[in-house]
Amino acid sequence: MSLHTEEKQKLIETHQVHATDTGSVEVQVAMLSKRISKLSDHLQGNIHDFASRQGLLKMIGKRKRLLSYLKDKNVQKHQDLLKKIGIRG
Repeated sequence: MSLHTEEKQKLIETHQVHATDTGSVEVQVAMLSKRISKLSDHLQGNIHDFASRQGLLKMIGKRKRLLSYLKDKNVQKHQDLLKKIGIRG
């Protein structure tokens, strides 16, 4: 499930590091988390949508790798991001 432009812009504004930031780890993780939650809701009603399930697992893996990278670079930012997004680390 893709995000609408307004949703993306709102996520970027809330998680950006500086004024022109659109691709930092924090923004990427926030956008992936939103897409994961939307796709999880979709799969609750469409349990036989195996292609979407595979895409969901790939997004979860990518988010996990990004969070691991952030944890290696800055533990405090990692913990703050997890609290802000509301996911377990």
